[in-house]
Amino acid sequence: MSTPDLNLLVTLDVLLAEGSVARAAQRLRLSPSAMSRALARLRETTGDPLLVRAGRGLVPTPRALELRERVRQLVQDAEAVLRPAETLNLKHLVRTFMLRTSEGFVESFGPDLIGRAGAEAPGVRLCFVQKPNKESTSLRDGTVDLETGVVGNTTGPEVRAQALFRDRVIGAVRAGHPLSQGEITPSRYAAGRHISVSRRGLDKGPIDEALNPLGLEREIVTIVGGFSSALALARASDLIASVPERHTGALRAGMHSFPLPIPTPEVTISLLWHPRQDADPAHRWLRGLVLDACAAMR
Repeated sequence: MSTPDLNLLVTLDVLLAEGSVARAAQRLRLSPSAMSRALARLRETTGDPLLVRAGRGLVPTPRALELRERVRQLVQDAEAVLRPAETLNLKHLVRTFMLRTSEGFVESFGPDLIGRAGAEAPGVRLCFVQKPNKESTSLRDGTVDLETGVVGNTTGPEVRAQALFRDRVIGAVRAGHPLSQGEITPSRYAAGRHISVSRRGLDKGPIDEALNPLGLEREIVTIVGGFSSALALARASDLIASVPERHTGALRAGMHSFPLPIPTPEVTISLLWHPRQDADPAHRWLRGLVLDACAAMR
């Protein structure tokens, strides 16, 4: 069975609306002979005369009358699919967005982001999910709309990225901790009892690499999988947590924070999404919202 020529739907729509080969030809900018050939093809395809002569004009057959509204709707739907998206009406937008974020992002940026979204689009709901790894699978398969994090080797090559802010590691201790007073030197920092933050359970990292040339080594008392756990332990003990500054602003409330006395690299935190979402007006709006919320917290 051959595939029907869907271009004939437009021709049929105009013919049934005009009831005249000449007027339909003029409307579609075709010659009368080309329109007559198109009508012949339509008759062959549908198995119905569609338009028959009555005096000097043409009248639709019962089959043509039956098809007229259906064809009109099909053509309108096709035109809607092929035209650019209409202006986004945020007040009527109803949608749930999935955001996969690094730990601390929700606590630090979530309240402002949720507030902005609610004010502009009351029907939008933001769903934050944990980020157990750096793979791009969830962006690729569409289960996640946006992600925040550092672009790395495991980030899919097709993934779009836009920088949100730069972050650095700082130290955090409970209020009244010995390190909350006086100058913090590399040896004084290293002599404390430390918490290592590692999703893979590692007890060494960039901080230890920076201490090695100075002949210093940290005592790692415990290893935890996230920043909030590290800060909760440090808040209730004399342990030292070393965490990203901007990611943990809200989590460190009431604690004493200090710059590390050793050089450690800053990292760029980016907003990540799949290119299939590039042209979606609602997704573009959400990306702008995240950028604004992060910029406001600088």
